[in-house]
Amino acid sequence: MPDLATYALPLLFALGLWWFSTGLILWLVRLPRQHRPVVLTGATTVLAVALIAIVRTADDTAAGYHGFAAALAVWGWHELVFLLGLVTGPRKTALRPGATGAERFRQATAAIAYHEVALAATAGLLFVLTWGAENQVAAWTFLALFASRLSAKLNLFLGVPHFADELMPDHLLHLRSYFAVRAINPLFPLSVTAITAAAALTLAAAWHPGTAPVAVAGLICIAGLLLLGAVEHWFMVLPIRDAALWRWAAGRTAPTAPASIDPETTRFEPRPTPATGSG
Repeated sequence: MPDLATYALPLLFALGLWWFSTGLILWLVRLPRQHRPVVLTGATTVLAVALIAIVRTADDTAAGYHGFAAALAVWGWHELVFLLGLVTGPRKTALRPGATGAERFRQATAAIAYHEVALAATAGLLFVLTWGAENQVAAWTFLALFASRLSAKLNLFLGVPHFADELMPDHLLHLRSYFAVRAINPLFPLSVTAITAAAALTLAAAWHPGTAPVAVAGLICIAGLLLLGAVEHWFMVLPIRDAALWRWAAGRTAPTAPASIDPETTRFEPRPTPATGSG
């Protein structure tokens, strides 16, 4: 049986790379607009290199770290273009006042549809590129990220008591109108249970005596991401501001006005910030 370092090192690698890459994206998004062409060129170059690396290491069972890092790079490109407002959805405005039920869901979907379709298509692409290969760490890493993020978005839509929006760029603040403030929603316990169970099964596969040592690193990295997804969900119901993890990248963020609850739609309604100055 592998020693503890065999399991601890991949987990530390996954957590560290996730934390740093998230902070890097937040920092790049906040650069002055004139730097955007350079940022996009660099990010797209990294995307191309990552896709090539995924293909070239598909049959290398010892390249679990490579597949994981490449998948994070592909994911990072999608997050960057989303946060820059380049790939979001056909709807660029806040939720129409009074919209409820199916209409509210339609508008919320339209606000992020392009981004979600692009993520789903990329997940499919990664499985096609590694179909039948020995090393599918990249594809499963991306799928774990996609599933966790999709679950988080659905829970935000249905309603949670807390959500961190202070890192959201100004041009995406209209998305807050699609969030709901609610003590709990029926999907939340199912989401947390499913993600935690997936992490546990992945860890069990890594711990199994029959698992090849070269496959352990990739499994542990994926399990680490799933655990992070579960923690992200718990942050929605606990009064903990996870945004502090990336304060170094985002800089100081102006405090947002406290939220109120619309008793009919239970959606997030920021209270107007009092005007300053004489006008």
